[in-house]
Amino acid sequence: MKKERVVIIGSGPAGLTAALYTARAQLAPVVIAGAQLGGQVAITHEIENYPGFPDGLSGPELVERMKEHAENFGATFEFDLVDSVDFSKGSPFLIKTYGEEYLADAVIVTIGADPRKLGVPGEEDYIGAGVSYCGTCDGFFFRGKDIVVVGGGDSALEEAIFLTRFATSVNIIHRRDELRAGVQLQQRAFNNDKISFTWNSVVEEIVGGDDGVNAVRLKNRATGEETVHPTEGVFIFIGHDPNNAIFGDQIALNENGYIITDQRYRTNVDGVFAAGEIQDEIWRQVATSVGQGTSAAMAAIQWLEANEERLQELDAVPAAGD
Repeated sequence: MKKERVVIIGSGPAGLTAALYTARAQLAPVVIAGAQLGGQVAITHEIENYPGFPDGLSGPELVERMKEHAENFGATFEFDLVDSVDFSKGSPFLIKTYGEEYLADAVIVTIGADPRKLGVPGEEDYIGAGVSYCGTCDGFFFRGKDIVVVGGGDSALEEAIFLTRFATSVNIIHRRDELRAGVQLQQRAFNNDKISFTWNSVVEEIVGGDDGVNAVRLKNRATGEETVHPTEGVFIFIGHDPNNAIFGDQIALNENGYIITDQRYRTNVDGVFAAGEIQDEIWRQVATSVGQGTSAAMAAIQWLEANEERLQELDAVPAAGD
């Protein structure tokens, strides 16, 4: 079992930034990176809205730079998955991965949330080549194109309205005959000349070729009729699922399953902090996650300093069986 000052669970922008700040504080953080460094950002084709990179850069390139930056100050990355955590006894906290066990004085959770997928043929094949889960991130690449948005809630309509800044047309595909979004959002969408609707329909397949997406195959739920709808982009907004399964009931979550934090990114467990999409169900941007990771790391550093004497006393107590 390894004893660490700080363990960071997750390696998206929030986790990578938290690693940099805690490493600069000479805390030698260990980042449990998961199976894929960078999380959702790692599959983003190009990022054009991150400050300081006017020519843009790919998601994998940004992630690798952030990792290298943190490593330069002493952060360590472990490509493993967390199997379970034990926050019940307070600090130090037990974290079990599939390959190791850690005791951590402080924990920063940045494990993120995953967009819900349609689970249809072609979806995985064309992620980054016409399939997207973030209009704010990718809308710019669809200038002058005809696209579809799948969903009928607030997020779907907000993103559809935003995407009309770039696309020639936006067709909203919804499985029901009425929207779930708020009345004002619905009115804005209905009044937008670029937005049209396909009702009672679900996407059965995303079709494409070497150049990316070129159509979706739809099925009308009322009639059973199948049609092929030409499109150059498919934006899917049917919700997100926070990656909270490993915590059970050990940490406070809101009604949607996101970790509850205060203004200093402290959870209800003293010594456990959270940042990024695991606690942010609104913005979901690289830049906001970086800011949240910074704040959580600084809060963790202050907490460790304030509890230094107590933690040293605990370290001096022999473990059972020693």
